[in-house]
Amino acid sequence: MTDPEVTGQRPPTASTPAAPGPLASAEGTVADHEPAVAQAPAVVPPRRRRRWPLVTLVAVIVVAALAGGLVVWAPWTQPPVLRPAGLAAGPATANSISFHWARPATGPLPDKYLILSGGGVAGSVAGTVTSYRQAGLTPAATYQYSVVAVRGGKRSPPSATLAVRTLTPPLSQARLQGPWSILTKYSHSARSSRNGALPATFIPACAAGACDVVLHVKQGRYSFTMKLARAGASYTGQTVVNFYRCGPAGSSIPDPTTLKIRIHVITAIGQGQAWVANSLAGSMMGTYHYVSAASFYCGASTYTASLNGAPPS
Repeated sequence: MTDPEVTGQRPPTASTPAAPGPLASAEGTVADHEPAVAQAPAVVPPRRRRRWPLVTLVAVIVVAALAGGLVVWAPWTQPPVLRPAGLAAGPATANSISFHWARPATGPLPDKYLILSGGGVAGSVAGTVTSYRQAGLTPAATYQYSVVAVRGGKRSPPSATLAVRTLTPPLSQARLQGPWSILTKYSHSARSSRNGALPATFIPACAAGACDVVLHVKQGRYSFTMKLARAGASYTGQTVVNFYRCGPAGSSIPDPTTLKIRIHVITAIGQGQAWVANSLAGSMMGTYHYVSAASFYCGASTYTASLNGAPPS
């Protein structure tokens, strides 16, 4: 035996069985691989449910609703204030009108409706109301209206304009009143009478409407008052006047004349809330009585005149 320290040889070591290597595969021996280490199966996290953003979800709803023929407004925008439509006239009187319109086809109701007329606001109604009536108007007059919807302080465009007319009363309802100028044209001349205009004033016996009147006429030194009874659009009356005297100056006597007047209204117009006569025509007849004194007399005679009148312009 040699001394290991002398020969420099390493002492033999006990042989240790080699660790089994990789198994051979059908394709050959696998070499130069690290030993296999057992590993735990990978943990797969559970799948999270996809949440669609709210904006995307609402957009999908809006698109679907539009495709189905509905109008759904997005929550971040206010629906527009729709323009009122379908204005149509309703019943009218000589002093009032009415009209109506349609509710909004879609979207919320307005807070209120403004009624526009004559360049301003004539009135308003609640958003649940779709009609309007205005009183205190002039007979036989035309008024124009449009409607604006208001919601949340915002106004819609105005509706189309609607023209509505109050009723025209008959002439029999015309009120005869106020100052007039009546043109008198004589067909049989009266004493010292000349054609011309008579200033006249009609004073109705009632506070409103058509009724009997009192006629006052004054021209120079000639004047008279006559009550005229009304029958529809016609007025008649008579009185005794003393325009002239019979006999020479200093010894003349009264020569009374029975004066009869018949007039009828030709046209009328609306003034404020009243239906007022605007022109008239008629006739006047005067009958002189027979009077006498010891040395003179004045015979009976008659004269007639046509009358045409209108209020002063």
